[in-house]
Amino acid sequence: MAGRYPIPDDIEASRNIRELFALYGPVFRWAVTFTAMLGAFATLLTGTIVNVAIPDVMGALGMTTESAQWLSTGFLAATTVTMLLAAWCVETIGMSRTFSLSMLIFLGGSVLGGIAASGEMLIVARFVQGAGAGLMTPISMLIVFQVFPVHRRGTAMGLFSIGVVLAPALGPVLGGLLIDHLSWRYVFFMAIPFAMISIPLAMVFLPQREVDARTPRFDWTGVALLSVFVLCLLVGLSNAPRDGWGDDRIAMLFFGAAASGFAFLFWESRVADPIFNLRLFTHGRFLAAAIVTFVIGAGLYGSTYFLPLFLQTVQGLKPTDAGLLLLPAGLIMAVFFPLAGWLSDHMSPRRLIIFGVALFGLSSWLMVRVDTQTPFFDLALWTLIGRIGLSFIFPCLNAAAMRPLPLELLAQGSGMVNFLRQLGGAFGVNLLAIHFSQRSLFHADALAPSQTPGRDATADALDAIARLYGQIPGAAGVEDAHALAFLSQMIWQQASMLAYRDVFLAVAMVFALCLIPAWFMDSRPPSAMRPPQRGSAPAPAR
Repeated sequence: MAGRYPIPDDIEASRNIRELFALYGPVFRWAVTFTAMLGAFATLLTGTIVNVAIPDVMGALGMTTESAQWLSTGFLAATTVTMLLAAWCVETIGMSRTFSLSMLIFLGGSVLGGIAASGEMLIVARFVQGAGAGLMTPISMLIVFQVFPVHRRGTAMGLFSIGVVLAPALGPVLGGLLIDHLSWRYVFFMAIPFAMISIPLAMVFLPQREVDARTPRFDWTGVALLSVFVLCLLVGLSNAPRDGWGDDRIAMLFFGAAASGFAFLFWESRVADPIFNLRLFTHGRFLAAAIVTFVIGAGLYGSTYFLPLFLQTVQGLKPTDAGLLLLPAGLIMAVFFPLAGWLSDHMSPRRLIIFGVALFGLSSWLMVRVDTQTPFFDLALWTLIGRIGLSFIFPCLNAAAMRPLPLELLAQGSGMVNFLRQLGGAFGVNLLAIHFSQRSLFHADALAPSQTPGRDATADALDAIARLYGQIPGAAGVEDAHALAFLSQMIWQQASMLAYRDVFLAVAMVFALCLIPAWFMDSRPPSAMRPPQRGSAPAPAR
């Protein structure tokens, strides 16, 4: 049975994957890709769909803004840490069991979130969900890379990315519909069917642990130091704008992040089985791709976080309507991802990445002109341009980062790429949130002094507003106070709109700077990389 089908001679894969090729034949790589897509779709769907439910969750469970922030921060922190554990799990229990375990953890968090009776329970559920999602994501990329040859890995990542991009595209729309017609609890249940289907598929099509693979020691110290670093950093960045950068507790959090970060890197450089393998960065092309991945993660997560907020707070759209505006842009990515992946198999990935970075930067620069009257069509078009740019970035970037690595480093390379993108996203969201808060105050302070009763335009506006309030029963005698409060609200609304412009400008500048490290990425076409010869022995586990 094991020799029923010929094994492709142009793949870099472990012995067990070669045996599965012999067992299932050409259909094997497509079954594996579909399984990986299904797992990625389930975890990413929950990551985006929950965001639109936060206001309803706060009302239902009595959560404060600070505690509700942990619904996002907790998921992000758990995901970031567990991404680096994927390589250890694969070597210890095998790819099939690791994937199934990650999905079971994710399912447990989803069920717990759907039945949560308190805010604390819901936060725990988000931590559990994030742990499962972070463990699964690198495995999906790793298996897809091993079942496709070097010169077709771009196409593979393009196809795999369809599932990755459909989840964020459909998430806000599905979340809005579920909240409007059912309950916020169904947001957590939405991904359960996809996760349940992926588990039996993984048990059939994903390889078991290599028989002769060594069992690496678990890096408890590294995991503890990394967890302290991520939590201190995220909590410090999240709370600093509210508590003040000079607050003693904030200073202690940043000191803890810096100390644990340096200790983590020092430890990982000396431990025998690191979860953060510094050897990866000795490959210059991987280093360049890693820098681009971090920067793009910061710009991408930051922009996708603030665009829905702008649509709802400035444009006044409902969550469902905001999701519908983002839906065409997400669907167009599903069309361009396979095209970009195919192109990266036939030309230099560096050119495609630079083109995509420039296109997304152009989209962010166009967003700098947004205001309350910006037409829906213009916003949709500008968003569409940016998503087309992303379509040329991600398949090519993942392929370009992994191609320079030998087989024994693929597992850790996959975890590292996803870790850096997620860490960049954490930096991006929090730093842009700080920038938005500061620029809102700056613009409000600049606008307020000019709106005095001595100005004719301001006096006329106050009189008009006071007359309108005077027509409301019960408002007689306090029209002027209502008019001043309304004017103050208008000033803050204008300041927020200008701050959103500054955020989009910052994103455009980040992507412009990203062109520098992108230039140093792998410029070789895949045809210049020789596939392994038939009969060559698979590389060792490490």
